Amino acid sequence: MDPLHLLRTRARTLHRAGQTGDTEAVVLLRTHPELRVLDEAAFAEVVQRKHAYSVLALKLGFRSWSDARGALGGESYTDMGRFWIPAQCKAHWNVWSAHYEEAAALRKEHGGWLLPWRHHFFIADEDYIRDLGWDPADPDHDVLGRDMARPGDRDAWNRLLVQILPGVLDAAVCVR
Repeated sequence: MDPLHLLRTRARTLHRAGQTGDTEAVVLLRTHPELRVLDEAAFAEVVQRKHAYSVLALKLGFRSWSDARGALGGESYTDMGRFWIPAQCKAHWNVWSAHYEEAAALRKEHGGWLLPWRHHFFIADEDYIRDLGWDPADPDHDVLGRDMARPGDRDAWNRLLVQILPGVLDAAVCVR
């Protein structure tokens, strides 16, 4: 399964739950600016799948569905969002760089994993990777050169991303 398929499935589930009046889904969907002030009847008529896409993207740390689709689709994207630093990883110390080239050189020299955050980059250690939900020994990390900012192999990227995406989604939105 690819990560975007997983997100589309979650968006479809969220949208349908919102249409049927599921309390958790409605509360989550009402975080969308277009849906905040609507009464129940208007909400049920107006809510669309695009609202679910947008809300999920925002909860994952992206500015829009378009940004999430580009970043999680494995493209070299200019804004990778805040996805790579979920709540369970905020206590870690990481080495930061504003420039990819510098971060790549640091990772090569000192080891670790190169991860993006918005327009910046950081080097994470094995403990961070475990807390993110990955097995540091997974061979797909080596296929990517332990570089999640500019992944070279789309299949390895997808396999790694689908390992952590459900957990990050569950922590961010609490709707399954």
